[in-house]
Amino acid sequence: MKAVIMAGGFGTRMQPLTCNIPKPMVPLMNRPIMLHIVELLKKHGITDLVMLLYHQPSVIKNFFRDGADFGVRITYVTPLEDMGTAGAVKYAEKYLDERFLIISGDLLTDFNIQKVIDFHENNKALATITLTSVKDPLQFGVVITDKDRRITQFLEKPGWGEVISDTINTGIYVLEPEVFKMIPEGENFDFSQDLFPLLLKKKAALFGYPVKGYWRDIGNTDSYREAHHDILKGKVNVKIDEPKKDLVGKDLRIGTDVRLGEGTLMEGTVVVGDNSQVKAGAQIKDSVIGRNCTIEPGVKLTRCVIWDNVFIKKGAKINDCVLCNNVSVGQATVMEEGVVVADDTSIGEDSYLKRDVKVWPRKVIEAGSTVTDNLIWGERWKKSLFEGEMIKGLSNIELTPEFVAKLGCAYGTSLPKGSHVLVGRDSTLSSRMLKRSFLGGILSAGVNVRDIRMISLPILRYKLRTFGEVGGVHFRQSLEDPAITEIVFLDADGLDFSSSMGKNVERIFYKENFRRAHYQEPGGITELPQVVDFYREGFFRGLDQQLIRGAASKVVIDFNHSVAGQILPQILNDLGVEVIGLNTYLDESRGSKSADEKPHSLQQLSKIVVTLEAQAGFWLDPTAEEVALVDETGKVYPPEELLPLLVALMLKSGARGTFAVPVSAPSVIEQIAAENGCAVRRTKSAERSMIETAISPEVIMAGTMSGRFAFPKFQAAFDGMFTIAKTIELSAAARLPLSKVLGEVRRSTFLQGKVPCVWEKKGGIMRKMSEDSLDKEASFIDGIKVSFGEDWVLVLPDQYQPVVHVVAEGKDPKAAHRLLDEYMQKVEKWKKELTL
Repeated sequence: MKAVIMAGGFGTRMQPLTCNIPKPMVPLMNRPIMLHIVELLKKHGITDLVMLLYHQPSVIKNFFRDGADFGVRITYVTPLEDMGTAGAVKYAEKYLDERFLIISGDLLTDFNIQKVIDFHENNKALATITLTSVKDPLQFGVVITDKDRRITQFLEKPGWGEVISDTINTGIYVLEPEVFKMIPEGENFDFSQDLFPLLLKKKAALFGYPVKGYWRDIGNTDSYREAHHDILKGKVNVKIDEPKKDLVGKDLRIGTDVRLGEGTLMEGTVVVGDNSQVKAGAQIKDSVIGRNCTIEPGVKLTRCVIWDNVFIKKGAKINDCVLCNNVSVGQATVMEEGVVVADDTSIGEDSYLKRDVKVWPRKVIEAGSTVTDNLIWGERWKKSLFEGEMIKGLSNIELTPEFVAKLGCAYGTSLPKGSHVLVGRDSTLSSRMLKRSFLGGILSAGVNVRDIRMISLPILRYKLRTFGEVGGVHFRQSLEDPAITEIVFLDADGLDFSSSMGKNVERIFYKENFRRAHYQEPGGITELPQVVDFYREGFFRGLDQQLIRGAASKVVIDFNHSVAGQILPQILNDLGVEVIGLNTYLDESRGSKSADEKPHSLQQLSKIVVTLEAQAGFWLDPTAEEVALVDETGKVYPPEELLPLLVALMLKSGARGTFAVPVSAPSVIEQIAAENGCAVRRTKSAERSMIETAISPEVIMAGTMSGRFAFPKFQAAFDGMFTIAKTIELSAAARLPLSKVLGEVRRSTFLQGKVPCVWEKKGGIMRKMSEDSLDKEASFIDGIKVSFGEDWVLVLPDQYQPVVHVVAEGKDPKAAHRLLDEYMQKVEKWKKELTL
């Protein structure tokens, strides 16, 4: 049997380790990662190998040659261009005329491959995917199988709301040569995204086989360090070239011609490569040292990975770091956990490298330096830039002008040269400062900017619905923390950035693969002074103006010092609405109110509405997307009541169509919609998912559980300003005070809770929830929702916070509380089980 080793990746996520060598050749215990894979295959009797290369193929060929030195026979195949995983294997089709195995060249595993092959053969499978359970399934493809191990569903790199299992695709496959008939010639074709879904669609013999054992995708520098820790702890056995030294109570692996000074203290497992010297007084614990290295007296190394030809001078203290080839470390230098120093770098004495700093190759760090940011390739202040559609960070600390300028370069590079983007901001000084830096980056990539300056986000979205721009960006202060700036990215239709768009910008940002326009061809900046008038015209067209004017309503609106306070009062006055505005003035230095001020603001608003005998009061968040409602009696409507209220108002006004609501919304919405011959479409909670649903022609309203509403007749985007005007119109059409609208609707008890949960356990909890729901009526739109007649409970992992949400609804309070308590206890129990 032959095996194909996939060894063509660029290893971008592992930079700077992979700046000078391909990812499969990165040393693991002083041997290339791929050599461990070769040893694993050889252990199971597979010695006929096909290596698929692409990036720096000569490095791999020069090391392995024909494979004779390693007891295998190697055939090399190098596609001329990036063909995708399956497309690259198609390129090697002529060498694969019998059953074969696919495995990545950058994995660390001790799986029993023979068991997978036997399972494949016994089940007469066309393709078998090796599966395993992991703590964080978000970075991998989740695979669902039935009781016979046939694959029934794929979730490629899901969000937490989609996770219903922690069983993932390991990238190890057993395939029959017949699969080549389904891989097109000369096209980019992927196993996970193209071939396996196609086999599933054709109902081919596609199986998934779960394997016990150790498995790690060494995809980034953190995973690389953790792989070494796992080996040193004995979690996985790999071949180590250096022979074991016979010392009681110590696990030392010492190469040839190694010199150890007297009094050297070594603890745990220590590997020292050939011709290295560790001088007297050095202290080394659980570390791997390469060949031709020198460790001087007083050096303390803990959980470190040291490559070849490294010189560490007296008194240096290095904890859980990676030093690549030809690095010199000055006397008394300190490196914190997670530091990675790439090849040919010189670090001066008394330097201090802070946690997780990455230093790219061939750098000189002067003596006495304190390094807090990555050198050259840009600071990486968190795991990924994007949280959904936005990038956020502390103003002038994490989001600095230089960082944002690079971000503008990356964003501009992702767009066609000569295209136009819209850019706006809120009223804060930080947003103005960072936006100006961002504009310089966009212009440098040859992209033009239409600057609409200080503007509300719904207006920017509305303008993007027209032709002319390929995207938009809005800078604003965070409602949760005034010290944080949020940068919201929108596509050409005014929708939130998709995950693929965000990943494309991230990839350009981290690689610094910026497009630099010729000095005569940078982008230009123009203004759109009439954009508010354009928005106002569409606003009026979306409403029954005569009905609103006839009602002569009086409303109180808290504008939260937002830009909307300069726009909406005049629009409503033109419609004959009397507006009492609160907090309408702009304060650039203070910004808008924070989230913790909202309850107090709503109490004040309630009192003012009652005192002034207004028909309604509205709290508008600073983004002008979210609203809270107070009726004429002073009652503040929580989101679980506001959404049904607006649905009921729409129905009483005679509107007919489909309502888009999240899976967590109360079921009373279905009840009142069905009574009026209308439909409800449940969606994921992600706002982009809701808006994509709202674009459908039959949808007349989309509403979230956070007070955000979209009326597609005006625009399929959340717009708090239009929501206020529409509510006034609907109230007039219903000829009812707001407090009476839900009077005839049967009420239920709606409860929400959340359980703290570390990221590593979320996948396991959803697997257990999935298993617990096997015999129940369950849906998997977003999280796992289980129905018990008219009662239901939803378990949903949070996308960005270390918590799991539990939502329950019951006909009576006792049923709702029982469901909520029962499932919160289950989640707690599952957490404990996953710890054992």
